[in-house]
Amino acid sequence: MNSEHNTDLPAASLLRRLGAFAYDILLLMALIVIAGFIALPFMGGEAADTGNPYFQTYLFILSYAFFAWFWTRDGQTLGMRAWRLRVQNEDGSTISWSQALLRFMAGVASFALIGAGVYFIIKNETNTPLYFLGIAAWVVFAVNFLWILVDKEKLAWQDRFSNCKVVVLPKLDKKPK
Repeated sequence: MNSEHNTDLPAASLLRRLGAFAYDILLLMALIVIAGFIALPFMGGEAADTGNPYFQTYLFILSYAFFAWFWTRDGQTLGMRAWRLRVQNEDGSTISWSQALLRFMAGVASFALIGAGVYFIIKNETNTPLYFLGIAAWVVFAVNFLWILVDKEKLAWQDRFSNCKVVVLPKLDKKPK
């Protein structure tokens, strides 16, 4: 069955999405390590300063390219392939590079809330406004993912923001004919 333009596939569950994302993060971390080694000659053989805006931009673009290349090519990252997920437009076609950018940026904003939450919680005493801001950041991050559980179409905010959806592909029949 060719699922290239199948529009009646079921929406992906939260657990499937998180499973695929866990795979992809491990792959992305490996890619970032390799990218760090590639950057060494440009850094005079020294490890990059984490505050270096050029290095941060390099890793940001690399991360976007990693996800966007897979999403725009066949709608599946390697983690999504393992979990039989595909990101696609409503008509079943693959998403565009601009949709991939919107999807990526929405995801980055969501995960930035984790960092902000940790920073404000660790750096501030309890019962201070910034501590509660950290708690609020975690709540918004959680709601973004838990939204899938209450949304009638099982869409996360990044799906709505980029006007696409994540679907579950059917199992391939591996029996010999």
